[in-house]
Amino acid sequence: MIYDLEKENKEILARYKDLINNTYRTLDEEQNKLIRKAFDIALDAHKDQRRKTGEPYIYHPIEVAKIVANEVGLGATSIACALLHDVIEDSEYTYEDLEKIFGKTIADIVSGLTKISVMNQQNISVQSENYRKLLLTLSEDFRVILIKIADRLHNMRTLDSMHPVKQKKIASETAYIYAPLAHRFGLYSIKSELEDLSLKYNNPDVYQEILGKLETAKEGREKYVEEFTKEVSEQLQEENLNFTIKGRAKAISSIYRKMQKQNVTFEEVYDNYAIRIIYKSDPRNEKFLAWKIYSIVTDLYQSNPSRMRDWISQPRSTGYESLHLTVMGPDKKWIEVQIRSERMNEIAEKGVAAHYKYKEGYRKNTDDQRFENWVTEIRDVLEQQQNLSTSELLDNIKLNLYSKEVFVFTPKGEIKILPTGATALDFAFSVHSDLGTKCLGAKINGKLVPISYVLQNGDQIDILSSQNQKPKPDWLDFVVTSKAKSKIKNILNSEKNINTSEGKEILQRKMRHAKLNFSDEEINGLQKSLNLKTSQDLFLGFQNGTFDIGDIKRYADGKSILSNLFQRFRKTSNKEDFIEKVDSNLDMIVFGKDEEKLNYSFAKCCTVIPGDKIFGFITISDGIKIHNDSCPNAINLRANYDYRVLQAKWVNAESFKNRIKIEIEGLDRIGMINDITAVISGSMNMDMKSMSISSNDGIFTGNINLEVKNKSQLEETFKQLKGINGVSKVKRT
Repeated sequence: MIYDLEKENKEILARYKDLINNTYRTLDEEQNKLIRKAFDIALDAHKDQRRKTGEPYIYHPIEVAKIVANEVGLGATSIACALLHDVIEDSEYTYEDLEKIFGKTIADIVSGLTKISVMNQQNISVQSENYRKLLLTLSEDFRVILIKIADRLHNMRTLDSMHPVKQKKIASETAYIYAPLAHRFGLYSIKSELEDLSLKYNNPDVYQEILGKLETAKEGREKYVEEFTKEVSEQLQEENLNFTIKGRAKAISSIYRKMQKQNVTFEEVYDNYAIRIIYKSDPRNEKFLAWKIYSIVTDLYQSNPSRMRDWISQPRSTGYESLHLTVMGPDKKWIEVQIRSERMNEIAEKGVAAHYKYKEGYRKNTDDQRFENWVTEIRDVLEQQQNLSTSELLDNIKLNLYSKEVFVFTPKGEIKILPTGATALDFAFSVHSDLGTKCLGAKINGKLVPISYVLQNGDQIDILSSQNQKPKPDWLDFVVTSKAKSKIKNILNSEKNINTSEGKEILQRKMRHAKLNFSDEEINGLQKSLNLKTSQDLFLGFQNGTFDIGDIKRYADGKSILSNLFQRFRKTSNKEDFIEKVDSNLDMIVFGKDEEKLNYSFAKCCTVIPGDKIFGFITISDGIKIHNDSCPNAINLRANYDYRVLQAKWVNAESFKNRIKIEIEGLDRIGMINDITAVISGSMNMDMKSMSISSNDGIFTGNINLEVKNKSQLEETFKQLKGINGVSKVKRT
């Protein structure tokens, strides 16, 4: 292909100028020189490289640098690192070269980004282990993660050029790890965009449907915001306030989560857009003005007290501050209103990076301290959970990434922020690990409570401890913080390892007496005969006296009998008896690029009908399982085990029937059941296996089990059912 190099060079220079001219932070001469030097090195390193779109590769680091500068809000060092982030990986420049040109800090950050990039390209079984390494970079320099989030955001924005299979892998990984990280760093806009783009590729039908409905409602939404703005502005101007009012639709992924969580349609999500009031203020009056605006809005519109959220008096651990209220707006529909100062808005948009702009004069750096505390906690979790599986580790960390929070007080009146659902024992571990391990109980507001007590906002806690206390296995049933879980598991595992070693020695002696070899084969055989999951369970059983020499002798005798039976069976059985029976529906689904016919079964975690978008997943012990693309486990499987995911497609959908369940709801009337059955059994000629309808005060709800041939038949059925007079909702469950 022939490229217009002169035109491309002009575009490269224009993009670089745009980066410099629109940087979030004011740059001095030295900082501009640093960024220019990084740009020149990146331009040289990538001079012969192009992206899959055919564009010069240098476009990518420039765009990542723009995100770092404007959307994340980092300074010159990070902008330079963003320009250089692929240099070590994709060119002849080395770590030593960068250290010589830019110094150790920039070389270290670029090196950290290179390690993550190499990890993400490994299509092997250690993918989840790569996430552990990625998170470990938090303890080195959190700018590595922030730049990597920017890199991932640009990759997601340009994902259209990738193969669909690769799109789903990257989108799943983004939803699984990068969106939660963006959330934790306070980058709420980036987090929402990452989740929306992930949904676009993981579940395109749902994404396009919600996007279309938002576009349809756009004109009405803009008119509504205009009316709201006019009414509120008049009152705010009378108070001589300096402010702006913005209206925005909620993120598509957020609307979809509400639809799933509340089991409602798009039309029934009553707050799918929000209004934001942003005001100017000096530090002294910032909080006062927020409540003043709150008072003006609630004087004009009826508020919903249960939906009030005050994150100004007590900010989130990410530093997020805002007043959220839900009011009955001009069109008599509920709408969310957010009230925040310009400073609060910048922190909400740019997260941790914005804190450094406002270090002096606001809250004595408590926001920065909260973030630093979180980084320290994550580092402690990573260091303490060396024996934990990576998937468990990620679950623990993601709990801390996404969880809502509760604030409580120490006996001295200091505030502690913990995840919602945290217990008195979690609090003890948050104060100090030793206090947690020796925790006997607690006094909450002066009243004695057990260590499993779930903390409430405003509780004052005094922990009771004893030197004789030590962690118990049932503690893991009620603690929720990763720090508490990791410390308890470490102590329990340490004791377990000592007991396992003792049990192993005991078993070795007893097997020698029974004239059995102490080999992996014999241990596995004994383990299976006793119906145990692991050899560790076997060793512990002999250590605590659950098993003895009699169990070993019974295993040895049974082994001898089975061996004789197997020999006889081999002589008398036909070869065909050993061939695995293949499903009669084997020709329905084929796998991979070569469209191979393989044995499979359907996963129980989702419903699959012909016509659905599907994929195969190779399980450890149960062959290939077929999942719906919208399966709740799909993102986890693709993110962690992409090497076990198989492309799958339907071949002979018409010959297959599958039973599904639908919910139907509406206004009850005489003849409603007849109309429903007329559609299902009459016009659609479907087999209805069961139907239950109940009516309460004029509203009916029903569950119907159907045999469906394919997706198009189901969609037409839904269309006709929704057309019945009085039916308000039809949904597949």
